Amino acid sequence: MNSKQLHYFATIYESGTLSKASIQLNVAVSALSHHLSNLEAELDTRLFDRKSRGLRPTASGERLYDHARSILRAIDAAREDLRISGREVSGDVAIGMAHSGVKAIGVPLIERMLSEHPKLRLSISESLSGATLKHLLSTEVDLALIYNPPSDTRLRTWPVLEESMVCVGKRAIIGDTEAPIRFREMLELPVIMLRHGVFARAQLDDAVLLKQLEARARLQMNSVYAIAGAIRAGLGCVIGTRLFMGDLIAEADIHARPIIEPELKRTLYVCELTQRRASFAIETVRDTVIEMIHESIRSGVWDAEAIGEK
Repeated sequence: MNSKQLHYFATIYESGTLSKASIQLNVAVSALSHHLSNLEAELDTRLFDRKSRGLRPTASGERLYDHARSILRAIDAAREDLRISGREVSGDVAIGMAHSGVKAIGVPLIERMLSEHPKLRLSISESLSGATLKHLLSTEVDLALIYNPPSDTRLRTWPVLEESMVCVGKRAIIGDTEAPIRFREMLELPVIMLRHGVFARAQLDDAVLLKQLEARARLQMNSVYAIAGAIRAGLGCVIGTRLFMGDLIAEADIHARPIIEPELKRTLYVCELTQRRASFAIETVRDTVIEMIHESIRSGVWDAEAIGEK
C-alpha cells in the first residue's frame, strides 16, 4: 500500500463512482479499477459493494477511509512543513475550540494570523469541549482547546488557564442574592447538565461530585442554544463560567452566584496528538493561541487564572 493508492481510494470513496473519480484525478477508469482491485487483494477484503448507481463502501472501506484521510493529511502537512522551513509560515492549520475560546480570542486570532502570516490558512471549528476532543482524535483538527481532557497517551497537552464555575439561572430559581451558593444547595435545584462522559467532564472534573449532580439533574442536553433557552424559560439552572454564560447573565432576570464548599473550577488545555509531529505552521498557531489566551486574561476579557504564563 502506498500514498498513491490511498489517494485514489479516498477520491473514489468521496466521489461515489469510478467515472467521477476518473474525471477528478484525470486517470482512466480502467486504471482506477485496477488500482482498487490490487488494493483489495493486498488487504484481502472488499472495500466497496458494486451497485448499479455507483460504489457503496463496506465496513472495511469506511475504516480504511478514516485511516487514509489521516495519513494523506499528515503527508501533506509534512510536505508543506519541509517546503516552508526557514521561510514565511504558510500552510493549513485547523483548530477546534470550545465556545469560550471562540468568544474570547476567535476573531482576534483570525485577524492576527491574516496580518502576521498571510500565507497561513487557518480554519476554526466551534463546538462543545467533548465534541472538540473527538474532532482532534479523528484528526479533523490539528489543535484543540479542551476543558478537563482525559488522561490519554494519544494526547499532548498544555494547561493554559483555570476558571471558577458559577451557578446561572433565573433569580426565582437560584435566589436573588450575591452570596455564594453551597454545592449541597445546588443538588436541591433543577440543574441542567451536559450529557455524560467527556461532555459533562468539561463542566466538572471531580467524578464524585459529577455523579451527584448527574443523579439529580432535571435535564441533560449537549446544545448551547437549548441550554440557554431552557434557562430563559425557567426550566432550570446550569453550572458555567462568567465568560461562557455572559450574554445570559447580562439579562435582567438571569443571575449568577459563585459556588463554594467546594469551589468548582475547570482547566483549559491546548491539545495535540502525540503521534503527529507539529509543523512550523501548527507551532506558530499554538504559540499564538496560548499567548492570546494569557493576554485576554490580563485584559479582563477572560475571567480566569493563567497557567504557565511566560
